[in-house]
Amino acid sequence: MSEELGALVRSELFKRKMSQKDLAKMLGISSVYLSDIIRGNKTGPKAQEHIRHIRKILEI
Repeated sequence: MSEELGALVRSELFKRKMSQKDLAKMLGISSVYLSDIIRGNKTGPKAQEHIRHIRKILEI
């Protein structure tokens, strides 16, 4: 995930008063894995699938 998209995710979570842990639960992944995706440390096909779900959930 690009820095820009990571910033959007953090901003949306803040607006919705959600934590990364809350989002991770909705996605069915660990908060550590979600953090890796947001920071761009995970970029494989599975991470891309999660990014699509993140965009859909947060409407970004």
